Amino acid sequence: MYKTYYPKAGEIERQWYVIDANGQNLGRLATQIAAILLGKHKPTFTPGVDMGDFVVVINAERISVTGTRTTSKLDSKKYYRHSGYPGGLKVTSLREQLARHPERVIQKAVWGMLPHNRLGRKLLKRLKVYAGPEHPHVAQKPQPIE
Repeated sequence: MYKTYYPKAGEIERQWYVIDANGQNLGRLATQIAAILLGKHKPTFTPGVDMGDFVVVINAERISVTGTRTTSKLDSKKYYRHSGYPGGLKVTSLREQLARHPERVIQKAVWGMLPHNRLGRKLLKRLKVYAGPEHPHVAQKPQPIE
């Protein structure tokens, strides 16, 4: 009789990866990051178990998005947030968000591809996004991903 393998907390080894977002498409980059955070690249992947690794994203301000010149995603994609008060809806375009907070664009895209529960919130904490080419995680020796 075969038994199903279920990984224990002590058996999970976490790696650090660094991804350069320079010139990469936002959606394709987000799916790649989400798969690493979930641990789908490991042979011992188990759904519902925190198997993922740490991901450091650099050059977030240099991502590219698709769209033609007439319907550019930079202007048509909107980010919404609400203060909780009547009339408190704030709308920001992708162009404005990239200018002010380019890290939030990648975090929001990756969050949309993770499970929206306790596990997803825990996984999102392992994502480190930086607008420029420098990051403070050199001591962890992250491996570059093409």
